[in-house]
Order: sequence, then C-alpha cells, then structure tokens
Amino acid sequence: MASTGPPQSLKRSDTSLTREGDQLIITPLGAGNEVGRSCVYMSYKGKTILFDCGIHPAYSGMAALPYFDEIHPSTIDVLLVTHFHLDHVASLPYFLEKTTFKGRVFMTHATKAIYKLLLSDYVKVSKVSVEDMLYDEQDILRSMDKIEVIDFHQTLEVNGIRFWCYTAGHVLGAAMFMVDIAGVRFSPDICIIESTYGVQLHQPRNVREKRFTDVIHSTISQGGRVLIPAFALGHAQELLLILNEYWSNHPELHNIPIYYASPLAKRCMAVYQTYINSMNERIRNQFANSNPFDFKHISPLKSIENFNNVGPSVVMASPSGFQSGLSRQLFEMWCSDKKNACVIPGYVVEGTLAKTIINEPKEVTLMNGLTAPLNMQVHYISFSAHADFAQTSTFLKELMPPNIILVHGEANEMGRLKQKLITQFADRKTKIISPKNCQSVEMYFNSEKMAKTIGRLAEKTPEVGETVRGLLHRLKQMFESVKSLPDEESEGPAFRVHERLTVKYESEKHISLHWRSDPISDMVSDSVVALVLNISREIPKVVVESEEATKTEEENNKKAEKVIHTLLVSLFGDVQFGENEKLVISVDGNVAHLDKQSGNVESENEGLKERVRGAFQRIQNAVKPIPLSVS
Repeated sequence: MASTGPPQSLKRSDTSLTREGDQLIITPLGAGNEVGRSCVYMSYKGKTILFDCGIHPAYSGMAALPYFDEIHPSTIDVLLVTHFHLDHVASLPYFLEKTTFKGRVFMTHATKAIYKLLLSDYVKVSKVSVEDMLYDEQDILRSMDKIEVIDFHQTLEVNGIRFWCYTAGHVLGAAMFMVDIAGVRFSPDICIIESTYGVQLHQPRNVREKRFTDVIHSTISQGGRVLIPAFALGHAQELLLILNEYWSNHPELHNIPIYYASPLAKRCMAVYQTYINSMNERIRNQFANSNPFDFKHISPLKSIENFNNVGPSVVMASPSGFQSGLSRQLFEMWCSDKKNACVIPGYVVEGTLAKTIINEPKEVTLMNGLTAPLNMQVHYISFSAHADFAQTSTFLKELMPPNIILVHGEANEMGRLKQKLITQFADRKTKIISPKNCQSVEMYFNSEKMAKTIGRLAEKTPEVGETVRGLLHRLKQMFESVKSLPDEESEGPAFRVHERLTVKYESEKHISLHWRSDPISDMVSDSVVALVLNISREIPKVVVESEEATKTEEENNKKAEKVIHTLLVSLFGDVQFGENEKLVISVDGNVAHLDKQSGNVESENEGLKERVRGAFQRIQNAVKPIPLSVS
C-alpha cells in the first residue's frame, strides 16, 4: 500500500509500535518536483535516514536550503551523500554545524576529497551579504572531521541500518546506496531515482562532440569568442579533453587560446589523477602513456584582470548558471556581439540566467540592473552526466522495483516521465510516485515472509513453530524472478535469481554464486551473499576432511589468490609480488607490504595502510567458500 499525503511535520515522536511499526515514510525536503537542493528524508521502524544535503543554485541564503524545519535534525541516524555536486552537498556544513544533528555522515573517498575544495571555493565566489552566508571556511573544516568514508561494496551498519554503495558513474566518486532496514531494501523494494531529463533522449555521443567542436571552430574562424559556462568539476574535465584533442588534430588553431577559468579545477586535478583507476578504459589507457589531464593547448585564467580580451578565444568558466563570478562577467562583456557564441554544455536550473538565454530573449538584465541586447549565438549541447529516458527506463527494467519514487526533476518533465513509466510498467502493478517538497509518501510493508527451499531442507515439511536452518530465498520481497534450474542444465540443485545470478548447491558444506559483473548483477549478488551469511550465527564445528577434499581446498586457495590479486589491482593499480609471498602495493609514491597469510600490512603511510587492510579483509570474505549448513 502506498499513498501521498499533504505536507506534514516529520518530527519524530514516541508512539507505540502497532501497524505504524511497518509504516515507511519518504519525504523530499528538496528536489521534489524541482532540480536543486537534493535532500530526501526516509523513516522506517524508528530509524531515519537523510539522502543528500544540497542547495538550490537559483537562490541564496536560507532560501537555498532544503526544508530542514520539517524535521528534528537530532533524530536523523545516518546521512548518506551520493556525490560532490553543490545541489547535493553544499548545505552539509550548515546541517552539521548549525543544527542539532548528532548522527553519522558517509560519502566515498573521492567525494570527500573534492568536497572540501569545492565548498571552500563556493564560499569564496558567493556574492552574498554577511547575513546571507550559510557558513564559513571554519565550518567546512569542522564538518570534515565528522564525515566518514565508505568504499564501494563495503557494508556498514549504524543503529540497525545496514547500507552499502555501488558505482553510479555520474561523476568521480558518485554512488548509488542500497539500504536495508529490517528486510526492506532500497532498491529492490523501493527505488528513489532522479528524473532530470524526463522523457528526453540524448543524441549519440559522437554527434554531440561534432556539434560542439563545429560551433567552436565556426565561431573563432569568424573572429568571435566562445564562452562555455560549466561546473568547475565533472563534465568540465570531459570537455577539456575533447577541446585539447581537437586542437592537437588541427594545427591551424594552435594560435587560438583556450582558457579554463577555475583555480579550483587545477587543485582538484590531483584528486582525479589519484583515482584514475575509477575512470573509463579510454582514460586509463591514455594515462599509461601520458597524463590525459596535462592539457597542452589549455591555459589557466585566474581573473578577468589577467584576461587579454583581444581576438578570438575560447573560455570555459564557472558557475554554469551565470549566477555570478567570471562566467557572468565574460557573458556581460560578450553578449551584445553577434560574432560571439555561448555553448551551454549541461543541464540548467530554472531561475538562472543560463536557463533564460536558452530561449534567446532580445534583452538580458545585467548585474547592475541595466539591460543589454542579446546578440550572441546561444547553443545548447548537453554533455550532462544525468541519465536520459532510455537509460533511466533500462535501469528500472533491470531492477524492477515494485515502488518508484521520482525526485530531482522539474514538474513538467517529471510528469511526462511518470506517465510514460506508468504505461511501460502497467502489467506489473508498479507504483510510481512524484511527491512535491514536504509531501510524504507512506507505504506499509507486511512483516510476513515467503521462502523457497532447495536440497535436504525441502524433503520434509516443518511443523508449525519448528525452527529450520538452510538457504531461504524471499520470493516476493526481494526479487521479481527466481527460477529453479533443471539438474541436467546445472549438474545439481540450482536456481537463477533475477535472470543474472546462478546459485548452485555444490555439497553439504558449500554453495557457489556465478554472475557476470556489472552494477545491477553486483547488487543482486551482494544481496544473496548477505542473506546466506545471516542464515546461521552458530560457530562452525571442526570437521576432518578427506584427502580429496584437501586437494580441492588447495585448488580453491590458488584460485582465490588469483582473484584477490586481480581485485587489488583494480583498486590500487600497481600490485607486485614481493619477498616471502608478500604483495607490494604502490600508490602515489607510497608503498604498502601485505602479508597474504596473516593479513598484516606494513606501510609508513597510515591512510594507505588502513585502506589496504580493509580492502584485503573484504576481498577475503568475498572469495571464501560459504558453508551451506553447520554440522
């Protein structure tokens, strides 16, 4: 059952756990029928979570914050941040330092590394009065001490809330969080998903790149200047790679300067180089030969005073919405000349100047209140990292959640997306809801669970009240599709989960899981592993194994060592075999020595030491055979 109610106070009170004990409430405090100030409140069985903590780029001061007055911050158990964009993270220092929040905050390593740099820059460039300042540099530094980091696929538990995250691919460090409270999961049961582009479809990548470079080449050939307003981080680095490569292939352009007006980006480039293994194969391969972020044809631009405004040029500057800063100053200098062009490369938020000029009005209002004619050409060529309709619908088809909550989209776009998804999922009775800010979605989850058994457990029907132990799979509450496989196909009892993962009964002491790795399949496998590990909390008894079993164990150990080495390489890059069967791991000049037998790590760098130790423990747990039953 799901329903939406009028805006109501979400401040938690002590109530007796009757049916409300199974009531789940989801409320957007921001990003409800709008793009900006992402912040989603969720409460279930007395546990509360906040997803993201952003600001609205079209507003300033308190008006830019999510609706924090709808909640008691002191009741929030966990705050999970998905990525570093300002509309998802920029109100975090305020929430941590200016409210009664006492919970814990988590984000990925890369997100935290960029968070401090990005928000420090945000405070410096914000053109607001002292009374409108939400926080200062000291608040940011204090908030850093309260932020904890989480690795992809690492499972953590806080006050009965279990959660882990997957690579989202949106920007460096971006994560999709899976949360489990008393068996109800986000996303198998409920998926909260952005709807930024509604039913729009992105053009093919090669088409967009050609349009982008053609517009720039044509403009500078006519003696014009090109202004590209962009986020300081994210697709800015992507566009710089395109421009640098295009200039390298066109010698006739080498005398035309390209400027990148963001000191912040230069500081953050070290973070990008540190996490090079998190990027796509093209960038990793290029990095093996040379640094792809060492731009030969692009120069930094610190301020308008350092800019020689003579002749054709290309300038990429922030902010992306022309709210203030260098991008706004250059726009006002160039907007009246028809030889110039503005290329808007990403999503623009309602209420910003960038959104206004897409419709090409005859005049624009300047920062001093006067008006100026808009004669420059305006081109919208989206390189936004947000998913289009095809990507969103494909993801939802793979996941098949029974409940979908749409956030982070303008009302019209979100409405069109909702109607199309309702049509697409009509035969599956999927509930699709698009709440407004402060409008609560209420759902009720029945605590009864249906299970399927295989192997010896299925031979005898248990009596009422009898305790059973074995592999239980919750059909209705976890996955849409669970099919038993014929013995001749699987060489023994097995079943297929979600058309992606095969679970095989190998022996009385072992089961095996088989899947092809991708974000959805990894999510399914983690869920099944978590379920298996919770079957029994008893300590296994010592069993004397036969010579044949010992031989099999040796083979398994050799396979496990190969898997462990491969996974460590994917995480850290440079992993070599050293003396005494130790692994030597090198990251940015720091070295760690890992003893595979004991798990001990030696390194002068404490941060690297802890990362290697934690990663090795998680990998070991993942590759060890999982006992099916305890004898």
